[in-house]
Amino acid sequence: MTDDQSSSTGSAGLSRRTFLADTGMGFTGLALGAMLHDDAAAETKARTTRLESEPHFPAQADSVIWIFLTGGVSHMESFDIKPALNKYDGKTFEETPFAEFLNKERREKNLAGQGSVVPPRKNLMGLQTGYHAYGDCGLEVSDWFSNIGECADDLAVVRSLWTVHPNHGMQLTWHTGHHVREGARPTVGSWVSYGLGSRNQQLPKFVVMGHSIGGCCGGEFAHGASYLGPHHAGVKLSTDPANPLPFVSPFGQGVTADEQAAELDLIGKLNRAVGVEYPDDPQLRARIRSYELAAGMQTAVPEIMNFETETQATQSLYGLDQEHSREFGTQCLAARRMVEKGVRFVQLYHGAGSAGKWDAHNEIKKRYDREAPKVDQPIAGLLKDLKRRGMLERTLVVFGTEFGRTPGAQGNGRDHHPQGFTCWLAGGGIKGGVTHGATDELGFYAVENRHYVTDIHATVLYQLGLDPLQLEVPGRKRIDLHRGTPIHEIIA
Repeated sequence: MTDDQSSSTGSAGLSRRTFLADTGMGFTGLALGAMLHDDAAAETKARTTRLESEPHFPAQADSVIWIFLTGGVSHMESFDIKPALNKYDGKTFEETPFAEFLNKERREKNLAGQGSVVPPRKNLMGLQTGYHAYGDCGLEVSDWFSNIGECADDLAVVRSLWTVHPNHGMQLTWHTGHHVREGARPTVGSWVSYGLGSRNQQLPKFVVMGHSIGGCCGGEFAHGASYLGPHHAGVKLSTDPANPLPFVSPFGQGVTADEQAAELDLIGKLNRAVGVEYPDDPQLRARIRSYELAAGMQTAVPEIMNFETETQATQSLYGLDQEHSREFGTQCLAARRMVEKGVRFVQLYHGAGSAGKWDAHNEIKKRYDREAPKVDQPIAGLLKDLKRRGMLERTLVVFGTEFGRTPGAQGNGRDHHPQGFTCWLAGGGIKGGVTHGATDELGFYAVENRHYVTDIHATVLYQLGLDPLQLEVPGRKRIDLHRGTPIHEIIA
């Protein structure tokens, strides 16, 4: 076999010429060549590095903070209060004035193929917490989320979400638009990375904090990039200031930052020296960029996670001075500092573990009494801090979960409920103090301005100036998010 023949083997293996060139580059070349070879099987020509790309049209937001509560938060006891549940507590659905309507909705939605619509057989359960009206808009919010309620005039609450799946595979749907049974697809964060690129060359475009969702429900796929390539996947960071980058360390023990920078510079020079062998190789550029990003992160990320420059008042705003809210408060404060430094998309998980800590099949009151204080003040602190710094105008905050909980009782808890549930958005060109869509009086069906979860994805991309149909991926006719439609009624 000739050198030319061996050079045509493509990404499936290393050519002899490439091997000799790598050998000429010394140990660094061999290591880099091996990394390229390992990645080649999982990469395609579509996986290009986009840096500081232009949006398709003028954007109203620059960054997104995506908050996900794992397990399925009760919509009726958070941001879609249903007083009728107290009135009919303990009664069957058939014993309420809504029986005919509910049966009609069930028949119509089943006939229309709109998912697994569970017949309303269980007795109703009254609200397990109190509620109050907040803000000039009069938004009713449960006492479990009273601090977020203080931000009511900045929220656009969407009360008419629905999905076809009644199980926790919906956790992946919330992030990709596809159920876990459909396999890995690019997440909304990875599409933002792909579509807009980087605003800070020392930080990832897409950052993830908190424990990933369970393997049953998508696991790492919930912040992955699938066929867009690993450089558009979320980069997991720790909020531990002593070790924010557990996966990044110098190239060898005892290597200083200056020595590492010099080694990276040498790799760049060697790359240019063998330009004939690697002419404009996008994979090589991507791998070199990953080295440079890792080096930059070793300085930039510890600085972001060092909160000593924040006032005590700011730390208290996020709940860092209270044990129960410190962990998630740290994530929220780090998220603000991330977007302040130019990170495009910050994804925050809360409640991971099995199906999720918000999965309240039993003891919903005890469970939410414990979990809600962990997130309520930190999220409210984030909104208030962004607003007072003038950052909320260009930062879009999204609060979501995979589905709601059923109005009927499951012991002293509530079952999964995909037929109608709630999320909210704030900032980034979104109207404040509005509600959109509605469920019926018992919170069973989304009945007004219904939205599938991909409409949330489309709204986020729209606010960032991205048209999903223009996010062309070679070899694919349409991207996976094309099904969604922006919710223009909540856009300022």
